[in-house]
Amino acid sequence: MPTLPADEDGLTRAIVALASEYRRYGYRRVTALLQAGGWRVGEDRVQRIWHREGLKVPSRQRPRSRLWPNDGSCVRLRPLHRNQVWSFDFVHAQTHDGRSLRILTRLDEHNRTCLALKVARRINGLGVIEALADAMCLHGIPEHIRCDNGPEMISKARRKWAAKTGPQIQYIAPRSRWENGYCEIFNGKLRDECLTQEIFHSLKEGKIVIGLWQNTYNRVRPHSSLGSQPPAPPPSRIWPSGYPG
Repeated sequence: MPTLPADEDGLTRAIVALASEYRRYGYRRVTALLQAGGWRVGEDRVQRIWHREGLKVPSRQRPRSRLWPNDGSCVRLRPLHRNQVWSFDFVHAQTHDGRSLRILTRLDEHNRTCLALKVARRINGLGVIEALADAMCLHGIPEHIRCDNGPEMISKARRKWAAKTGPQIQYIAPRSRWENGYCEIFNGKLRDECLTQEIFHSLKEGKIVIGLWQNTYNRVRPHSSLGSQPPAPPPSRIWPSGYPG
């Protein structure tokens, strides 16, 4: 019978705690969290414990085509620095009583930071302007803003405001949501890791829970395209409650 390492029990408790805290993370993302927390452990060992404990392994996703062409088109502009390209979109959810929730997501495509999540029953064109203005006050003015051509996005008031503010608006083609791919991927993570995992009994509860998830996404959740680092890590990493180690 093979001898287990001295830290096997502690490592197992840490893996189970992280898997319980972040139910939609796989063993690779949990490995990155462990390494950032000081554990000297590789993916193979975490995977072995993961399977031994019967933890869920998310299904493999289909490979995605790249989000930009070779001709440098602004429609699919590859972001090269912070505040070069922002994208925003709407995600729909509902509270326990069946009433609608609208979530306006705003993303910096370069570092994948979620700039803000506006949660409300309704968000019209003026609400979009207010949300973008708030984000610009905190993060600066972007060079480009990528979005679809829904009524809230193409309103006269929003186009006049954008013309005075400075960013160039890049509308994606109708029925071509893949052109807003960074935001679409983010929206999928928001739905998978938060909206489908929670029951919101009120608008206020939705705002709080979704806001907490945004903080986790920006400051804790390892991102594979960023070298398993979160988009905006704090000076000292925020760890989940009850993390043993």
